[in-house]
Amino acid sequence: MRPRPAFCVCASESSVYTGLLFARVWIPDADEVWKSAELTKNYKHGDSTLHLTLEDGMDIEHKLDDKTKNLPHLRNPDILVGENDLTALSYLHEPAVLHNLKVRFTDSKLIYTYCGIVLVAINPYENLPIYGSDIINAYSGQNMGDMDPHIFAVAEEAYKQMARDERNQSIIVSGESGAGKTVSAKYAMRYFATVSGAATEANVEEKVLASNPIMEAIGNAKTTRNDNSSRFGKYIEIGFDKRYRIIGANMRTYLLEKSRVVFQADEERNYHIFYQLCASSHLPEFKNLKLGKTQTLSIGWLDVLILIVLFCVYLCSGINELNQKGLFQVLAAILHLGNVEIKDRDSDSSIIPPNNRHLTVFCELMGVTYQDMSHWLCHKKLKTAQETYIKPIPRLQASNARDALAKHIYAKVFNWIVDHVNKSLRATVKQHSFIGVLDIYGFETFEINSFEQFCINYANEKLQQQFNMHVFKLEQEEYLKEQIPWTLIDFYDNQPCINLIEAKMGVLDLLDEECKMPKGSDDSWAQKLYNTHLKTCSLFEKPRMSNKAFIIQHFADKVQYQCDGFLEKNKDTVNEEQINVLKASKLDLLVELFQDEAKVTSPTGTAPGGRTRLSVKPKEVRSGASSKEHKKTVGCQFRNSLAMLMETLNATTPHYVRCIKPNDLKFPFTFDPKRAVQQLRACGVLETIRISAAGFPSRWTYQEFFSRYRVLMKQKDVLSDRRLTCRNVLEKLVQDQDKYQFGKTKIFFRAGQVAYLEKLRADKLRKACVRIQKTIRCWLVRKKYLRKKHAAITIQRYTRGHQARCLVKYMRQTLAAITIQKFQRMCVQRKVYLQKQAAALVMQTILRAYMARQKYQGLLRNHKAVFIQKHVRGWLARQRYKRSLRAIVYLQCCIRRMKAKKELKKLKIEARSVEHFKKLNVGMENKIMQLQRKLDEQAKDNRVTSERLNCLETSHAVESEKLKVEVSKLKGIEEEAKNNANRVTSLLEQLERLRKELTTTQKEKKTIEDWATKYRDEMEKMVAELKQQNGLLKTEKDDLNRMIKEQSQQMTEKMTRALAEETQQLESDLNEERSRYQNLLTEHLRLEERYDDLKEEITLSVSVPKPGHRRTDSTHSSNGSECTYNSEFAESEESSRHGEDVTRGMDTSLTLKLQKRVTELEQEKSSLRNELENKEEQFQRARVRVQPQYYTILLQYYARQELDSENKKLKHDLTAMRQSLLGNAGAGAGAPGSPPYKVLMDQLNSSCEELEVRKEEVLILRSQLVSQKEAMQHKETMTEPVHYAEDVHKMKDSGAITQAYLGLKETNRSPTADFHRLNEDRELWLVYEGLEETNRLLEGQMQQQRRSYDNEVEVLRGELQSVKEENNRQQQLLAQNLQLPPEARIEASLQHEITRLTNENLDLMEQLEKQDKTIRKLKKQLKVFSKKIGEMGAGHVETISPGQMVEETVRPVNIPRREKDFQGMLEYKKEDELKLVKNLILELKPRGVAVNLIPGLPAYILFMCLRHADYVNDDQKVRTLLTSTINSIKKILKKRGDDFETVSFWLSNTCRFLHCLKQYSGDESFMKHNTPKQNDHCLSNFDLAEYRQVLSDLAIQIYQQLIKCMENILQPMIVSGMLEHETIQGVSGVKPTGLRKRTSSIADEGTYTLESILRQLSAFHSTMCQHGTDPELIKQVVKQQFYIIGAVTLNNLLLRKDMCSWSKGMQIRYNVSQLEEWLRDKSLMLCGAKETLEPLIQAAQLLQVKKKTDEDAEAICSMCNSLSTSQIVKVLNLYTPVNEFEERVSVTFIRTIQTRLRDRCETPQLLMDTKIIYPVTFPFNPSSLALETIQIPGSLNLAFLTRV
Repeated sequence: MRPRPAFCVCASESSVYTGLLFARVWIPDADEVWKSAELTKNYKHGDSTLHLTLEDGMDIEHKLDDKTKNLPHLRNPDILVGENDLTALSYLHEPAVLHNLKVRFTDSKLIYTYCGIVLVAINPYENLPIYGSDIINAYSGQNMGDMDPHIFAVAEEAYKQMARDERNQSIIVSGESGAGKTVSAKYAMRYFATVSGAATEANVEEKVLASNPIMEAIGNAKTTRNDNSSRFGKYIEIGFDKRYRIIGANMRTYLLEKSRVVFQADEERNYHIFYQLCASSHLPEFKNLKLGKTQTLSIGWLDVLILIVLFCVYLCSGINELNQKGLFQVLAAILHLGNVEIKDRDSDSSIIPPNNRHLTVFCELMGVTYQDMSHWLCHKKLKTAQETYIKPIPRLQASNARDALAKHIYAKVFNWIVDHVNKSLRATVKQHSFIGVLDIYGFETFEINSFEQFCINYANEKLQQQFNMHVFKLEQEEYLKEQIPWTLIDFYDNQPCINLIEAKMGVLDLLDEECKMPKGSDDSWAQKLYNTHLKTCSLFEKPRMSNKAFIIQHFADKVQYQCDGFLEKNKDTVNEEQINVLKASKLDLLVELFQDEAKVTSPTGTAPGGRTRLSVKPKEVRSGASSKEHKKTVGCQFRNSLAMLMETLNATTPHYVRCIKPNDLKFPFTFDPKRAVQQLRACGVLETIRISAAGFPSRWTYQEFFSRYRVLMKQKDVLSDRRLTCRNVLEKLVQDQDKYQFGKTKIFFRAGQVAYLEKLRADKLRKACVRIQKTIRCWLVRKKYLRKKHAAITIQRYTRGHQARCLVKYMRQTLAAITIQKFQRMCVQRKVYLQKQAAALVMQTILRAYMARQKYQGLLRNHKAVFIQKHVRGWLARQRYKRSLRAIVYLQCCIRRMKAKKELKKLKIEARSVEHFKKLNVGMENKIMQLQRKLDEQAKDNRVTSERLNCLETSHAVESEKLKVEVSKLKGIEEEAKNNANRVTSLLEQLERLRKELTTTQKEKKTIEDWATKYRDEMEKMVAELKQQNGLLKTEKDDLNRMIKEQSQQMTEKMTRALAEETQQLESDLNEERSRYQNLLTEHLRLEERYDDLKEEITLSVSVPKPGHRRTDSTHSSNGSECTYNSEFAESEESSRHGEDVTRGMDTSLTLKLQKRVTELEQEKSSLRNELENKEEQFQRARVRVQPQYYTILLQYYARQELDSENKKLKHDLTAMRQSLLGNAGAGAGAPGSPPYKVLMDQLNSSCEELEVRKEEVLILRSQLVSQKEAMQHKETMTEPVHYAEDVHKMKDSGAITQAYLGLKETNRSPTADFHRLNEDRELWLVYEGLEETNRLLEGQMQQQRRSYDNEVEVLRGELQSVKEENNRQQQLLAQNLQLPPEARIEASLQHEITRLTNENLDLMEQLEKQDKTIRKLKKQLKVFSKKIGEMGAGHVETISPGQMVEETVRPVNIPRREKDFQGMLEYKKEDELKLVKNLILELKPRGVAVNLIPGLPAYILFMCLRHADYVNDDQKVRTLLTSTINSIKKILKKRGDDFETVSFWLSNTCRFLHCLKQYSGDESFMKHNTPKQNDHCLSNFDLAEYRQVLSDLAIQIYQQLIKCMENILQPMIVSGMLEHETIQGVSGVKPTGLRKRTSSIADEGTYTLESILRQLSAFHSTMCQHGTDPELIKQVVKQQFYIIGAVTLNNLLLRKDMCSWSKGMQIRYNVSQLEEWLRDKSLMLCGAKETLEPLIQAAQLLQVKKKTDEDAEAICSMCNSLSTSQIVKVLNLYTPVNEFEERVSVTFIRTIQTRLRDRCETPQLLMDTKIIYPVTFPFNPSSLALETIQIPGSLNLAFLTRV
């Protein structure tokens, strides 16, 4: 390895050595590359050794280099370890970089790190949840240095710079195999596809992502380093239009590894596509390929599934079914070609055996003849000037030619697929800019390096040169921008190495020259290299032990290349005649592959040696033919493509991603320092560090420096000018002015200066801490000393008195004790003496006896030992004799075996002879024939014997049955005789026994009578006892009954709780349904806006205005599916003016699609009608007694279902229209006056009109469904169903029931009843007298209705269960059908559909009959009621039957009319409707109305106009007014949707208009709070329930638009105000930011504070209050605002390591408290907004709590219940100390947290979804304002309105 520029220790570092003990340094290590140590002895200048202590405690002496005297690298402070950017480190050198990457990777589980402009990505070998759509949304729009390092940040930087600078971008992803280059490139492309979207509905971004499986199948393979290694380089250009949306892509590939097709190393595989084909060979589609299972490597079902996916991907890529089949045939043919066996004919020729199976299959698949292919595989054609020779070739050359042909075919297939992928990704419109993603191989060095490694390293040399120049340029730009004196930085330039390779007479030039030589070889080329470069170039070396290799010193390492195979791989020739055979193929795809094949001829003229078999005259050569027809060499082609790539990269702004492989064993999160440092040196990361370290790597803004090092300044040093303050302080702190420079906005420091300043800061803080601690400890100790002194004096006084008394007592006790001890000791001593005397005598006796026994035992053992020795010696002698005998026998056996082997060898030789074998065979054949005959005879005998045995068995069975019967008879007779004899004797014995029993009975009779009397007495006692026990049992029974009652009460309470939980679940389900419904409304609105935008784009892009053409008003637009008569008329006029130009780019396919759309709408209309009829009876059953939520769920279900179908069809129409326009935009249709043009125009107009009609019919059907529900509600005799269940539960006593009954009677009466007259007629008194009876009746009715309600709930639950069962049955049926073959599946589905339709038709017929009966009954009742009303003289009321409505384009809804008094109305003429809408909606300024007029004035005016239309009974006027109002509101919101004031104003007015429609609808539920006058103003003729639903949907859309507008305003403020701004000054210190803040993508924006957020929230609140927004709606808006603030803040906290500190947690908690204070000031604490901030609050608490012990872990788990496990672990991993006094969170503690939270059931999502919008509700809020009092101001220009 060549020496690299060393990172020398600067002067300031050496001063640290000499002045500081215990400094930490890095020393080299063989295993860990660098090892940390601590200085234990001060270094003096001139010392040759350093005394160090390693981290494991071992003391060592480190010797310095005698020549350089370079000191070891200093270690960075702990506060800088784990930084996001390596350039933020104070000491920039290799060990610091390696250690920082290791800490981030292993401890924090962070795989991305910045190194200046480079993103270092370490392969984790584990799937991480950091690539979801939520992460993409979080990084979208963010500056590169604001978030944690990520591949998405690089992609966002490239996308942002492309949009801002209008300059093409490129992302260069490099690294060695297995480092994750391809995955990183895929994630970058996924980010572009997600963020930008596509300009067309053709989903170009999906095609771009779908190209990856194809390229991986044909270009990736398994290697020893990577299971999915890319064996080619690729550069993908993703094209964007002027709006920066993806419109297409293009792919360029480099240096496919063709040699892998014919050769793979051990433990490696061929390309994936071959294994996928072999794994799928059993499928019917691949039977003709005749493939088998591979025997070498395992393949599985995964390969089959991948191949099935490839089918779909091929279709997306434009490869049709026929080409797919041909493609698989060619690939299978390559496999068969590799199995073709070539044999030697002689030394100079070869042959393929006839009828070779694999060659036959190859020829069948490729469509070529067997003879031609087998001939040219073993021969070649040589051309001379006069004639052409066909020469056979030896087996080795034939095998090489076969392999070359296979590689050539595969290369053609690869290029063909790439071309088709590019065709499918090609942009249909002009490309404005592009972002290129380069996924290319990194620097490679193996044990044997060949031509492929040479090309790869050559490409990396070029890329490294471009990288160095770009880094150098950025450094220079930064210095010039800050006006710092520029000094030339010396960096390694690899231009000499590039010149060695590509310059004239370079390696490639000599290689191409050698390929042209007739007898060129690898050896001669190597000699030319030695002669040319060995003495002239220092980067070229010759190995000592080889003459066929050379060494090049690359920028990363020295690489030795073997010359063998260089010429052959560079030529890449293939036999021309083999190509001609393939060109004559019957397979169209193969012909297409080789149609552009250039003439391939060998550069050599003649072949050395060999015999000429055949001589053929060549064809006449064209006069203009020259040597240029030779194809270019591989090296030349690669050099040209590399030059094009570098030209493309130099024309773009590059972004670098360096992928690192952490270990070779693919272990997750395992870091091998040796492998990592090799790659860091090879990929240029350390070069970036070196260039940065050579200048001023640390950069601080003046404010950051002041905030961080304020503690080092004195009060007199602080000036108003921050720049001057920093200059003065630095001049005092750092004496050497060369260590820093002052720029315009930043201070630049040399390497190590930040560490020096951090040391000074830490020392200052430490001194301050010591002083504070000293003072406090002194005060505490003095207080403690005074308390102890007073206590000691008191204790001493009492202690001394106590001691004197104790002394006297002690003296008395001592005298008495001496006397007692004297006599006691005498007694004790005498007893001890007597005991010792007795013990001595006993011991002597025992010891003497023991010695005698020991002597006897010794004599006995001696005698027995002599006996044992005698027998053992005899046994040993016998054993020696037996061993000798066995050895002799074994020797004899070996000699005999040797002789037997010789004899056997002779016999084997004889047995191998043919004659002997024949003799043996003759004998064996005879024996076999004899044995066969014997077997046949034995088989016959066996059959005969078996037949005989069967006959004997049957006869024996019959005889045995007969004998058994006879034996049983004889036994019966014998038993009867025995019984008779025994009976006589037994009778005699019985007689005697009876006589004896008579005498005993008489005796017993007397005893029994005595016993009976005794028993009677006992029974009386027992009865008394039983009575007593019975009483006890009764008491126990009562206790049990009481317990049963208690248990029943508990069960009732339990059921009540269960019911409450079920109700809560239903409410949550309702909220979910409401949220889904509102999301569908949002999607519907988005599609409508998209549709309008597309129409405008088509009109602007296709139409060409004629001279003198006058444009219409630009504000005119048809927005929505509903439009007024006037807007339709205006649209028709506009379309008539622009019709010709709009349809110029269309063809008849668009008309056919529109006709198809009309047919679908007709089918939808009929299905909706059928569905309406099906659901009517369900509504009748569940109208009142079901909870109100059930109606809401049903209505929302149908609305959502309708919106889903409508959205799908709108998407389908848009896709069809755009494809048609794009497909025919360039081909122009016929002339404007031609007949086809007119026919097309008429069809288009008619289709559009019919489409609008069908849409309105769908709307009317939906409104009929709603009106049917409300009509059934009005038919009830009790109070309204919405409040019935609630009111009944509130009635606790009879008084409440009485009031309900009176209210019920009043409600059922006519609203025009005269209550005063009723009181005068004393009818209330009559009611009071019958009150008791009424209460009983009402209670009975309530109980009955309660029972019926329970029954109906059970019925509905049963129906729900049946629906679920039906759904399960359908799913099972579907699963069964999927398992059937296609034909049977179709038949089964058709049969099932016919059965289902038949059953539905029968049900529909029954329901139709029921409806007819109901209609007839209602008509009769209507006639009776009309007669009664006529007789009573109450006036004639016009009734409208369903068929009596005025005919219109849209069929209206049948609306019942009621006649009332009319007041508070506004009259207008029909032609003034457009003026009304224009003045009141389109041109109204919300600011003036909100300040000067009453809130909701436009809504009141519109409703008063609507009342007049209702009064005059003009249904057309009602419909057009409502539709014009809705469309105008949509239009103004579309035009000014970004203005919060406008959106808030129309949300308030829309809700007020909706409340007015409810308040004056005449519905009892909405009239409770009305005054009698307001009740008189109710609508009299029309029921507008369906329009209330439309207005509610419009209000939901406006609310969602308000939330988006508010989010767009708040979004830029949240991160800056909640996280970045220091609300509490001086709490958090600023850490070094590195080079990230230098990127040009960061725009200068104003800094937002928390006060900015609070002011904006107050502005929102005051605006809504001024507009008269409902208080409940304001609460919902505020809750949504706080959710957005909390979610965005928490998401940024989870993605920013620099924000996770203790001081930042304090700042966040303070900011949250300010938000809560704002809620209290606005009286909004109960709106639920505070709860949305709970995750953020817990995250801030997590940053501040202790994180050491198990108790801390338990506290964290119980505290952070609103945070997910992944969020908690992420915060702990990101926790970063700002000061050295803080400690990092240990890995053990994080694992403890994970273990404790393992059982949590939660989603694994890391970030909160900021796109969530809570479902909104609009509670009814009636107005107390009287309509007749409203005055219209003249500023509104509504003078044409007349008050009525």
